[in-house]
Amino acid sequence: MKTVYFDNAATTQMRDEVIFKMTECMKNNYGNPSSTHSYGRQSKSIIETCRKAIASHFKVSASEIVFTSGGTEADNLILRSAVRDLGVKDIITSKIEHHAILHTVETLKKEYGIQISYVNVKSDGHIDYNHLEELLQSDHKQLVSLMHINNEIGNMLNMPLVAKLCKQHNALFHSDTVQSIGHYHLDLEKISVDFLAASAHKFHGPKGVGFAFIRKNSGIKGSVFGGEQERGFRAGTEAIHNIVGLDEALKLAYNNLETEREYISNIKTYFIETLTDVFPEVMFNGSCSDKERSTYTLINVCLPIAAEKASLLQFQLDLKGIACSKGSACQSGSSQNSHVLSEILDDTHLKRPSVRFSFSSFNTKEDVDYVVAVLKEFV
Repeated sequence: MKTVYFDNAATTQMRDEVIFKMTECMKNNYGNPSSTHSYGRQSKSIIETCRKAIASHFKVSASEIVFTSGGTEADNLILRSAVRDLGVKDIITSKIEHHAILHTVETLKKEYGIQISYVNVKSDGHIDYNHLEELLQSDHKQLVSLMHINNEIGNMLNMPLVAKLCKQHNALFHSDTVQSIGHYHLDLEKISVDFLAASAHKFHGPKGVGFAFIRKNSGIKGSVFGGEQERGFRAGTEAIHNIVGLDEALKLAYNNLETEREYISNIKTYFIETLTDVFPEVMFNGSCSDKERSTYTLINVCLPIAAEKASLLQFQLDLKGIACSKGSACQSGSSQNSHVLSEILDDTHLKRPSVRFSFSSFNTKEDVDYVVAVLKEFV
């Protein structure tokens, strides 16, 4: 049976070069980076070399990169410290953020009594920037947390504009860039964002490692206590092999960015055109069919399939060897509708099956043909 992996927004296949680098590191560089002997110094040197290389992609200082277990930990570290240590009283976010943001700010409201303000989301899934500017009219210490690329519908935030608005109103700006780092260049000399979160497994690196970008002199403090690793931001012996894998995956992602973006964009365009030909009534959720306003790595489609067939759609696709999702992988076990789609779709379209297909350079147009052929069986 043919298999197709169209769930790259959930996680990606590791590149062979990354696996080789990690294996080599695990075999040869086993010293504890905190040890003062030669084995430890060698491990510490590897970590700092990786940190410097990662920072160079974004034109920031190596000291502004803090290694974490992934995007969720980075988001938590930043948001919790902003409230606990920086005196943030009001967090502005949206109802279509990843739950790493939404659940964290809800918990912070319970623990610290902060105010949460939700910026309006338009029917196409984009942020209402005029409403954001209205929310920024406050005497309280504020932090704006808006993701760069929505992980379910692919809409892109105008990050430079949001950074500019935040600076004008003396608000801090945090962005979950888990779906964009490794797929887009972010020049942080030009974009005055204060904090970012990234995760290696979204760009063909290992799971269990990511980083937080924390602008120097921000005042953010650590939340995992013990040793002095990561300059006190995150205690615990570093997973050197994971950091090496992150560095290698990011290097390869940016070295091959233009070629792979064109290749993946062509797959996305072909998928949209083929689906539209077969299903004239298909609807593309958010702005995922708009090349200028969404990422090239995914589409989210509302299919004109009868309700009695829709309930088993994803199960049947899995039986046919097709991996995709109805939303965030973190919610895959939930029977509830996607919180993102619930914000932008009417009741009629919410009753229809919506599926996210997300792509990588490992996919082909033949994969698209197979998936569309299987979907035709449900009409």
